[in-house]
Amino acid sequence: MKEDIKTVNDFNFKNKTAIVRVDFNVPINNKSKKILDDTRIKYSIPTIKKIINEYGKVVLISHFGRPKGKRSKTYSLKFIVSNLSKKLQIPIKFSEYCIGETVEKRVNELKNGEILLLENIRFYKEEEEGDENFAFQLSKLGDIYVNDAFSVSHRLHASITITPKFFGKNKCIGFLMKKEIHSLKKIFGKGKKPITILLGGAKIYSKISIIENLINLVDHILIGGGMAYPFIKIQGGKVGDSIVDKYKYNELEKILKNIFDKYKKQDKTNISFPKDVVIADSFKNNANTNISSIYSIPNGWKGLDLGPKSIKYFCKIIKNSQTILWNGPLGVFEFSNFSLGTKSIARAIVNATKNGAFSLIGGGDSIASLKMEQCEKKISYLSTGGGAMLESLKNKILPGIKSIIS
Repeated sequence: MKEDIKTVNDFNFKNKTAIVRVDFNVPINNKSKKILDDTRIKYSIPTIKKIINEYGKVVLISHFGRPKGKRSKTYSLKFIVSNLSKKLQIPIKFSEYCIGETVEKRVNELKNGEILLLENIRFYKEEEEGDENFAFQLSKLGDIYVNDAFSVSHRLHASITITPKFFGKNKCIGFLMKKEIHSLKKIFGKGKKPITILLGGAKIYSKISIIENLINLVDHILIGGGMAYPFIKIQGGKVGDSIVDKYKYNELEKILKNIFDKYKKQDKTNISFPKDVVIADSFKNNANTNISSIYSIPNGWKGLDLGPKSIKYFCKIIKNSQTILWNGPLGVFEFSNFSLGTKSIARAIVNATKNGAFSLIGGGDSIASLKMEQCEKKISYLSTGGGAMLESLKNKILPGIKSIIS
């Protein structure tokens, strides 16, 4: 990451209109439209305040859900207005459109210190297509472009990667983006040792190249949850009916064998898997359960949580770590009977943080499990973006950041 990336602190916004790309894609109750977790909105406030306090104007761009390029009341961003207005203690204007003369007129009518929130950017199919003309139309709405949406900065979308091109040197990142980049730097290169990376969840394909990249860079990689079973199977273990992508298994087998080959040729990183797991005879909270070695799960049974030996083993490594990154649950934590492993890991990371370790946690499920234990405020940093955080771990500059520094 370039050290000289411009931030909002490099600009004075007086009499200027800032286009601020935020991520207000927050979880809501579909019936009441009540926001269940407003962390992303909260984290965007310092950047917005900086601009309006300097008598600048703000045009907010965000997406919400996956409307697939079609207008829909279900995915309208209008419900954000009251929450944002309350946080900033000023009225927020709302535009039903993102481009065109009507929006341009409304932007021109903004007074210094005022904010206009645009409708869901994904109502336009051109956003996800990365359409150049659409990006240009957006660029007409402001003088300075600010990216404060780390969580979608791995996407090649128009408002993220194309719109900044039309701003020359008048583009920068916001405070949230700066925090995210700074926190990730604490893992790579500057992290106090031992460094432990904990990967769970079921999306193995999005995490394979991360594991490859981390070998020889960190001290421990702990692999649990649905991530573990393909690795165990390739080592000759019996995983019963546990989650393994049968359709892509042959392709996966070659990739994982390469990882094991690379792993055997080094002596820096220790890759660990669960020793035992809680198995169930069906995917239900009230299923019959047992404890089994992860290498010998009977047919008809599936691993749904860490077993007691695994919890003890993983927690011991976490306790002795100085830098910890966690993404992905260690079991089906939304079922109370299979949540102990994930909750135990959350508590172990909290205790390590209390004792001076730096902890970075990202991904909706990992953060949700922390909230279940009411310990989300006891972590060094909660990342707003699981996917973007994982892409950063591949040691690549995210497209959204690249478009600011290029």
